Amino acid sequence: MNNTFANLNTRFCLVECPRDAMQGIQQFIPTEIKTAYLNLLLEVGFDIIDCGSFVSPKAIPQMSDTAQVLNALNRANSHSKLLCIVANERGGEMASLHEQVDILGFPFSISETFQINNTGVGRAAGLETIARLVEGCARHRKDLVVYLSMGFGNPYGEEYDPEMVGLWTTKLMELGVRTISLSDTVGVASPEQIGGLFASIKSNFPLMEFGLHLHAHPAQRDDKIAAAYFSGCRRFDGALLGFGGCPMAQDEMVGNLATEHIVQFAKRQGIQLNLVTEKWHQAQWMATGIFGRFH
Repeated sequence: MNNTFANLNTRFCLVECPRDAMQGIQQFIPTEIKTAYLNLLLEVGFDIIDCGSFVSPKAIPQMSDTAQVLNALNRANSHSKLLCIVANERGGEMASLHEQVDILGFPFSISETFQINNTGVGRAAGLETIARLVEGCARHRKDLVVYLSMGFGNPYGEEYDPEMVGLWTTKLMELGVRTISLSDTVGVASPEQIGGLFASIKSNFPLMEFGLHLHAHPAQRDDKIAAAYFSGCRRFDGALLGFGGCPMAQDEMVGNLATEHIVQFAKRQGIQLNLVTEKWHQAQWMATGIFGRFH
């Protein structure tokens, strides 16, 4: 999907995140259902599909079948890239062995507490892991995106200010990271904060690609999407119907941005997404069935 804006000549990237929508569900979703859903999503026309993770099955049992799911996917009629989350070097190597995987995602948190909760190690060890993932991705010809978790604040009372985002971005850039997705893991960001932060980092790091991965309450989503977009963000993560959230955040879970809201916003801006309408509606219907049954 190679879309451009008529006036900005900037590509819009739409990332669908079924992995994030499913990972916190305790009732195990059968592999064949995951596979059928992902095969349908592959036909919709998303730029990227965040489809699974190679992490400890004890931590995220819902994603323990990611390898089996990947082996059953049909990409013959799809241009979507596939992304898998990893939490350490071993996970990175496992993901890289799969030809189906195009992109590795690693969660790195501004909050030391959340970094330990989410990956089992602190930020210093996390940076070492990222350095090795950069090397591994180059070796296996994969791309890497780092999710800068708790990018707008945290519920632990730990120090935060917007300048910290720039400091950590500099460290990640020095390690060879070129794509960062700012993540509001617990839905604390205001539209004003989102807009100000994106305007700042886009100006200070013009060669980096920045995305937005928000967990937000439904009433706040449109304002937050608009704030990011009009401050220069062109890469948005969403999940159909707004399901999901982070089971490791130890705070009241708020769902992902609903992909429908992102698509509606794009249409209002005159952005041509080239989604296959029939498949798009089928995916919405199937998501309703899956998340209505498994919860």
